[in-house]
Amino acid sequence: MFKEFKDFALRGNVLDMAIGIIIGAAFGTIIKSLVKDIIMPPIGLMLGGVDFENLYAIIKAGTPAAPYASLADAQAAGAVTINYGIFINAVVSFLIVAFVMFLLVKGMNKLQREEEEAPAAAPTTKDCPHCCTTIPIGAARCPHCTSQLE
Repeated sequence: MFKEFKDFALRGNVLDMAIGIIIGAAFGTIIKSLVKDIIMPPIGLMLGGVDFENLYAIIKAGTPAAPYASLADAQAAGAVTINYGIFINAVVSFLIVAFVMFLLVKGMNKLQREEEEAPAAAPTTKDCPHCCTTIPIGAARCPHCTSQLE
């Protein structure tokens, strides 16, 4: 059973997929930090000092009752909240990742098209019209049947 698992795990596709997942998770962490720490603070500042991490709606107040200074205070008091600010951050993160993936796929498709459009190499051989033997393209006489070629 271990040998079968080893054979499966060491296939090229599985290894490539594992590497892709690990790099994708690391990329997701970087994007999350980019959105939370770099993109959203200036947007919040332009909107009058809004901190998107602390945007929430209270469904049921906790003990002590509202108002709460932050989402952490509301959750510490046991309030039930809808955290739409965190959701906005997640949507912005998703849009950035989707855009980067779009650019990556677009670039890969362009590279594949360039490879496909490469001109075919000029032929180096031809067939003798008399004996159908393959001969060099510049031959004046067939080496097999000795026929004179035009």
